[in-house]
Amino acid sequence: MGFTQFFSGVVTIITTLIFMLTINVKITLVVVVLTPLSFFVAGFIAKRTYQMFKKQSEARADMTSLVNEMVGNQKVVQAFGYGETASGRFDTINGRLKEYSMKAIFFSSITNPSTRFVNNLVYMGVGITGALSAITGAITVGQLSCFLTYANQYTKPFNEISGVVTELQNALACAKRVFDFIEEEPEPKDDEDAVVLTDAKGNLDLEHVSFSYKKDVPLLKDLNLTVKPGQKIAIVGPTGCGKTTLINLLMRFYDVDSGAICMEGVDIRHITRESLRENYGMVLQETWLKSATIAENIAYGNPNATREEIIHAAKEAHAHGFITRMPEGYDTVISEEGGNLSQGQKQLLCIARVMLRLPPVLILDEATSSIDTRTEIRVQQAFEKLMEGRTSFIVAHRLSTIRTADRILVMKDGNIIEKGTHEELLAQDGFYRQLYESQFA
Repeated sequence: MGFTQFFSGVVTIITTLIFMLTINVKITLVVVVLTPLSFFVAGFIAKRTYQMFKKQSEARADMTSLVNEMVGNQKVVQAFGYGETASGRFDTINGRLKEYSMKAIFFSSITNPSTRFVNNLVYMGVGITGALSAITGAITVGQLSCFLTYANQYTKPFNEISGVVTELQNALACAKRVFDFIEEEPEPKDDEDAVVLTDAKGNLDLEHVSFSYKKDVPLLKDLNLTVKPGQKIAIVGPTGCGKTTLINLLMRFYDVDSGAICMEGVDIRHITRESLRENYGMVLQETWLKSATIAENIAYGNPNATREEIIHAAKEAHAHGFITRMPEGYDTVISEEGGNLSQGQKQLLCIARVMLRLPPVLILDEATSSIDTRTEIRVQQAFEKLMEGRTSFIVAHRLSTIRTADRILVMKDGNIIEKGTHEELLAQDGFYRQLYESQFA
């Protein structure tokens, strides 16, 4: 619609300008000289209109985000009495949205009257100049009347175009957010010579690995580690020491700044991400489910699994009992948030998913944090069976869960400060002993 108005407006302006030139060049020059005023006024207002529409779009996005977060986590909001605070945050954002919206509407509303005012100045200039010319006999009264009609036709499209420009400012402000998202740098593509990892055993080597999220704030520094197939590696340390970062590097969610991480002797930067990640099985403290049946959620990593295999994996994870008590059993549909499941039940489903997948490398990040003690003991026994012959990384704050690890890495400030078995680290009387005694002394 805007293009049609713009195109017809330009044609009208050019045509009337030609007709005016054929009548009187001098008066036409008055029209042409005054015309840029209309562009200047429209441009001046359009810049401010765009800024207000941009802020309005950002404020609306903040409000949508807040509403989505609060409604999606309604139980948490109610449990912690966060309702009034959430309402206060909503009112603050809503106030900003109101302010920007009113300013955007105000600036967009004055565009057309402003250009009309300038166009009337053009009309007035033509009338005065034409009248003086008619008195001196340069043009006839009929020509002046004709000229005023052309001048009126000449200025009309500017009002229409200014209206289109105003609508365009709102569209551009919204489109910019979409284009910013589209143009966001995606995950770098695999190298052209990247190999597909097949038949992985679980050999991992970290050689002088350094990494930081911000270049001026170092996190992991000169990290060295060799892991053989079947070894259980436990990673402990205070919050923020780099445990989860190490896991992210192993999965290649980030690339190392220097050094190398090798799987089966190949730098993981030269392995396709898909084939690399197919060899990992993860159970995290933060559960993730999709909107589907319980059976489909368990089979997420192995879609071709039979119903018998799914049930067997659920039994291994001690999830079969509560699943059979669900209205439709394994065919019960759950939401992405798993609203009809407890946190412990959701974690058991994630554990069953890994039990079904049986990858060569396991990553357990507080995998039993939401499970009751009795069930945890059973799940730990199942994990012990699952980890036989598989390389395993266990991130844990509860040190009782890692006593049987082949090697415990104690991390602090991005460095591995102690290595050894549970008994060896206790005998060293170092940082690990302090962590252990803080829980059990």
